[in-house]
Amino acid sequence: MGIKRGTTLAAVAVAVVLTATACNGEDTAGKADAAKPAGAASSAPAADPYAAQAGAGSGAKPAGTLAVSTTDRLGPVLTDGAGSTLYRFDKDTAQPPASHCDGDCAKAWPPVPAGDANAAAGMDPALLGEVVRADGGKQLTVAGWPAYRYAKDTKAGDINGQGVGGTWFALAPDGKKAAKAAAPAPAAAGQATGALTVAKDPKLGEHVVDGNGMTVYRFKPDTAWPMVSRCTGDCLAKWPAVPPAQRGDGITEKNYLVLDRPDGKKQQTVNCWPVYTFTGDKKPGDTNGQGVGGTWYAVAPDGKLLGAS
Repeated sequence: MGIKRGTTLAAVAVAVVLTATACNGEDTAGKADAAKPAGAASSAPAADPYAAQAGAGSGAKPAGTLAVSTTDRLGPVLTDGAGSTLYRFDKDTAQPPASHCDGDCAKAWPPVPAGDANAAAGMDPALLGEVVRADGGKQLTVAGWPAYRYAKDTKAGDINGQGVGGTWFALAPDGKKAAKAAAPAPAAAGQATGALTVAKDPKLGEHVVDGNGMTVYRFKPDTAWPMVSRCTGDCLAKWPAVPPAQRGDGITEKNYLVLDRPDGKKQQTVNCWPVYTFTGDKKPGDTNGQGVGGTWYAVAPDGKLLGAS
């Protein structure tokens, strides 16, 4: 068998004036034996008809190293090494793994051999496994779901099997049915937006964005020690405070704290600096707030101002 196994924010409520140890003011910083994990040895080895036929026909082609293809219609879709879409069947089961596609069904939907399958880049290898079919062949499973190709997919990238009979669906990399995620609705002011992460802009370089991909800014009159926001009233209506959010990859962990504002709301800080979004940014990637009034600037992953003199 060739399959290879390859913070959350603790919201800290703090007062406007923090102890020196928290913010230092620096601006730097059913088939019981049929289903088993991929690669597991069989207690009763038997000839694998798929291994014997590998490469002989569309149903016997080795899976190779899987890949993830991003489609406009379905979002991320799992394919074999040749780019053929992989599918799952609603009449199968994942717990325990079992295939209910045999005979003519298996001719239209050739089972994917488990023999040499490797996980796609970025995919959890533990999701790959195998199930022994009624004919003795070892079929690849993804999160327990038996994987198939579709005979009417004639070239890489085809997804002609999607939705056939209301029971066949392209596989997502996590074993679920592939489905394009809906675009997130813009968050209202003060509404949590998910983890802060790092994006790259051609002019600004790496900068912090909120969970909706909107650029995050700092206000020069604010201070990190004591940790104070000086954006209130009409200012806050135009520059909404970023609510408490998880710290995503790339954001400096040091002094990633939450500010209790005088208005009773809580605001996320990056290295003790209060952060905001800008109502003038209409879509992810916009940086219309950069340099406004000589006081508003995008935020580097370590909390520094970007482009400020």
